[in-house]
Order: sequence, then structure tokens, then C-alpha cells
Amino acid sequence: MGLAQKRLNETPVEVRRAGLDGQRLPFADDTYDCALSTWTLCTIPDADAALREIRRVLKPGGRLFFIEHGLAPDEKVRHWQHRMDPLQQRLFAGCHLTRPIADLITGAGFVLADVDSFYEKGAPRMMGADTLGTAVAP
Repeated sequence: MGLAQKRLNETPVEVRRAGLDGQRLPFADDTYDCALSTWTLCTIPDADAALREIRRVLKPGGRLFFIEHGLAPDEKVRHWQHRMDPLQQRLFAGCHLTRPIADLITGAGFVLADVDSFYEKGAPRMMGADTLGTAVAP
């Protein structure tokens, strides 16, 4: 949090960080209005558990804002992602190329409000397949 401390001191919005993997959050049920996940679901050991925890701590109608890289929309790219995923995980601290982000989020009980899948400009397609969106806790 050291790099962000100046901005955190200046914002009127309360920001709370909760550990590294999000699989167990130290907050009460139905506490927060929104949560943010940015390029984290690829390396969390149990992404399903982390998303269920986020769902648990969000109030009904609370929003999850996310941008994550994962399974590509194109079959040819997905083929290479599946081939390279074991190596990717070994070289990049457990980072998965093949997680279906939208499916994981809906599987945790969220309703997708909007979602966009695209490739990051300048990144290899295999590693730059992103999903950006908002999901709502029912």
C-alpha cells in the first residue's frame, strides 16, 4: 500500500485491502457496496472461493468491477493457451491463461451487468485476452 498511500489519504472514499488471495475475507456478510478485481483471478489458487467471498461481503445490489485476463474468445488462441498454461503457471507464480472469467463470476452467484472481451493492444493474444465488466450481487 506504500505506493498508493498518498492517493488513499486524499480520497473521501474508504478503501480497505484484504490480503493477497481473497479466499477468506475478514469482513461481515453484506457489508460493502462495491469491490474491484484487477488482473488477480488468474493467480488466486481458488478463484471460485475468492469470488464467493466477494459475493458474501457485498450487499444485495452491490457491484463487482473487474478486468481480468483469461480464456480467449477465439478457438485458435485458446488452443495455444491450453498448451502453454502449465509453463505459464510455473514461470509466472501460478498465473493461469485458461480461466473463463465471465463463467467464474456467474458461477459465484453474480449477474453480469455488462461485459466486454478483447485483446490488449501490444500484448501477445495468448496472454492478453481480457474480460472487462461489472457484475451485480443479487
